[in-house]
Amino acid sequence: MSDFFTEMPAIPEPVPEISEEDKRFNEIAELSKNGYLLLKDNCCDEAENAFRKILALDENNNYALVGLGDAERKKENYGQAVDYYSRCLRFHPGNNYALFGLADCYKALGMYNKAIEIWQQYLEHDDKNITVLTRVADAYRKIRDFKHSKILYLRVLDMEEDNPYALIGLGHLHYDFKEYRDALYYWQKMLERTGQQVDIRVLTSIGNCHRKLKTYERGIYYFQQALQMDANNFYALFGMADCYRGLNMQEKSVEYWNRILEIDPENKVILTRAGDAYRNMGDFTRAEQYYQRALDIEFDVYAVLGIAMINKKRGKYEEAIKSLSQLMQSDPRNYRLYLELADCHLALKNRQMAIDTLLRFQRFGIRNQPVSEMLHKLQAQI
Repeated sequence: MSDFFTEMPAIPEPVPEISEEDKRFNEIAELSKNGYLLLKDNCCDEAENAFRKILALDENNNYALVGLGDAERKKENYGQAVDYYSRCLRFHPGNNYALFGLADCYKALGMYNKAIEIWQQYLEHDDKNITVLTRVADAYRKIRDFKHSKILYLRVLDMEEDNPYALIGLGHLHYDFKEYRDALYYWQKMLERTGQQVDIRVLTSIGNCHRKLKTYERGIYYFQQALQMDANNFYALFGMADCYRGLNMQEKSVEYWNRILEIDPENKVILTRAGDAYRNMGDFTRAEQYYQRALDIEFDVYAVLGIAMINKKRGKYEEAIKSLSQLMQSDPRNYRLYLELADCHLALKNRQMAIDTLLRFQRFGIRNQPVSEMLHKLQAQI
């Protein structure tokens, strides 16, 4: 009896029939899963196909709309991404993923006020999200709202001591507002945090703080460290050249200007800087060559000024006056042009013309100590 029952096959239980609604739900779930996996692998076109299939089943599906927004954002098609995220939010208000993506798009488009507005909506649902807080702080920094930017960066540091994004942001914030000592404090903290794994940008940022503070020797130390990591780093080479320029070590300065020009021979700014260095070294022939190379690219105020200064040094005052007068038409508030032009008139014994030149600058209502001192000295000699 027992053997009989043991050998009897089990009677299968009836399989419940899956409803059309469940089938549709399962298909959407599978397509959504595959779509986001494809996005993760940067297969944006294939991911979009999966998300569009979802919309064919559910025309306002939040996963599909956010997924399509993410795909367009990855491809840097920010306008189209904005459309998808906005559509999602119309039907699913408060969707965090859509809010995050939309704010990120506005940031990429340089629409920082709109980005802040959207991120603030996000923070109403999740006010402890460090990533969002730092992004809002970054956006405030971009619109030069020092107060709100600093408050949010410091709030992040209260939540997570030595958060790298907050430290970097605070460094940039203070640097942008010319508070170089405070910027240096945060960059140094970043350096202490990273230790041996330091990012080269931290080294060049610290170097730039010292460059702005005119502590050139200390700046050179950090730029040298950066060059050990990347011998062709533009910011480190520029920093070295500018620090040596500040120390009036023109031979060392021009060495680094030329290293930049080996990499980027058409860099007009560097050509004029190198020309200035050669001019200050008394090598007028080579200086002229560099200024001319800059002018061959396009008109440059500093290259023309450099040539005028060389003509002045050579005693060719009429040529220098002609160049300086032309420059004033394109840069009428540049006090240096008036000082040099007045000096040329004095060399030609035209004291009144020198005075008139300086008075012309003062009519702009700009207070400038070198101009005022020179004018006062000339007027006192009349």
